[in-house]
Amino acid sequence: MSGSHLVEVTGLHKRFGDHEVLRGIDFTIDAGTVTVLIGSSGSGKTTVLRCLNGLEVPEEGRVRIADVTLDFATRPGKRDLGRLRAQSAMVFQAHNLFPHLSVLQNVTIGPTVVQRRPEAEVREEALRLLDQVGLADKAGQHPFQLSGGQQQRVGIARALAQRPQLMLFDEPTSALDPELVGEVLAVMRDLAAEGWTMAVVTHEIRFAQSVADQVLFLDGGVVLEHGPPAQVLADPQQPRTRTFLKRILDPI
Repeated sequence: MSGSHLVEVTGLHKRFGDHEVLRGIDFTIDAGTVTVLIGSSGSGKTTVLRCLNGLEVPEEGRVRIADVTLDFATRPGKRDLGRLRAQSAMVFQAHNLFPHLSVLQNVTIGPTVVQRRPEAEVREEALRLLDQVGLADKAGQHPFQLSGGQQQRVGIARALAQRPQLMLFDEPTSALDPELVGEVLAVMRDLAAEGWTMAVVTHEIRFAQSVADQVLFLDGGVVLEHGPPAQVLADPQQPRTRTFLKRILDPI
């Protein structure tokens, strides 16, 4: 699957008030690859993902995912943003499940209500996805009956059920107790092995070392360094990258 750019991001600028969070972001993602975004808090990582998903609207720049291209200089409308949003699915830091719905209903609601796909087909696919993330026996339960790690895995199944071109993960393990992190990362490793195209914001450097095809180090709203993990994580060229990694890997 790899070799063709599924995603192209060019000249992305985003401001919140007087603060310019993104100051000209450029990168590409090949189909079937994993891109990991790292950097300190406030460096712009989550904002990049939210711009890819149409949750934030940049002031400038272009985003192309598959055959949908938006030039934000022309101030795209709701319909155009909806077309961009339909290309990807986001797994959030807090799983954002509907508390009043069962696990199965949480997974099926998007495809049936938003995408208007047949209920029987969606239900069958949702049960398969829940089995894939190790939660087939939890379909009838409600989110409050699950651990944080299980809720996050439901969030992954829900995102997969939308059949996106691109999976976006915004620090999916940062809100979890340490012993629950591994079960979520294991599911993400499986998805990478299956060839899902993924963009992941995370501080799990060892996950990035083992799964990423490319790593982007963001600092102050720009991509300061990018390349394969063997270069960026093991032999970074920028002093700022080295300082960041030392702080993450050796916090004491």
